Amino acid sequence: MPNLVHLSAGARRALLLAPALIFLAVFFVMPLADNSARSFLAEDGGFTLSRYADFLTDRFYLGVIAETVILSAVVTLISVVIAYPVAYVLVRKAGRFSGLIVFLLIAPLLTSIIMRTFGWQVLFARRGLINQWLVTDLGLLDAPLRWLNTPGLAIAALVHVLVPFAVLSIASVLQGVDRRLEEGAQMLGASKLRTFFEVTLPLTTDGIGTGAILVFMIANGSFVTLVLLGGGFQTLPLLIYQQFNTTRDFALASTMSTILLVIALACLWLQLRLLRRQGV
Repeated sequence: MPNLVHLSAGARRALLLAPALIFLAVFFVMPLADNSARSFLAEDGGFTLSRYADFLTDRFYLGVIAETVILSAVVTLISVVIAYPVAYVLVRKAGRFSGLIVFLLIAPLLTSIIMRTFGWQVLFARRGLINQWLVTDLGLLDAPLRWLNTPGLAIAALVHVLVPFAVLSIASVLQGVDRRLEEGAQMLGASKLRTFFEVTLPLTTDGIGTGAILVFMIANGSFVTLVLLGGGFQTLPLLIYQQFNTTRDFALASTMSTILLVIALACLWLQLRLLRRQGV
């Protein structure tokens, strides 16, 4: 066993990082590499790009990619619109209640995604709590509404899970905004609303961008929520599941998984660019 004291700083750093790097290589990088390699493997054992060519020229599969991206973009937009006021209150108005707000934000993430999704089913089933409240308790409806298997409920469930990521990203940047800049703008005659749109909001665009990228990337790979709540969406994760479990076409499933991975890597690249802009 080498003596760490006599090693150079770079060698000590490499030795300390080695366990984590080995773990990531064995349990993360290697499975992804094996999965991607399967998509390039022809039936005769050679190399082929035919699956990617077929996938990226087929209207159905292009529609699936488009629907995946559009769904992720809609969830991202709603999440950011909801998250910004929450982050603003958390940083500027909450005071001693900020810890409670952070706990309420993180609490859903501490619960299993399956339990959270079943909670939505309990609330919005045909004889669930919401319909019982509207029909029996308040008498506002004559018959229960159909909430499950609708696009709106699936999107709401995704937003519910992903808003905390956007809130925390925006709040971390908003906390670093110098309040004197806002006070200076108001002293020069700007209203509070104009100060927000011309000073505060531009200074927090990095936080908005980081939160949006995180939400988009996670929504892009969402699977369990759409399976359990339905909504009629046909996204890449759902199609990959069908290929693995129904048609058993592992090569095509690997192709789609690699495309989904490329989209995720593109999001990570954008996030890295934003972090470099912030000087992190």
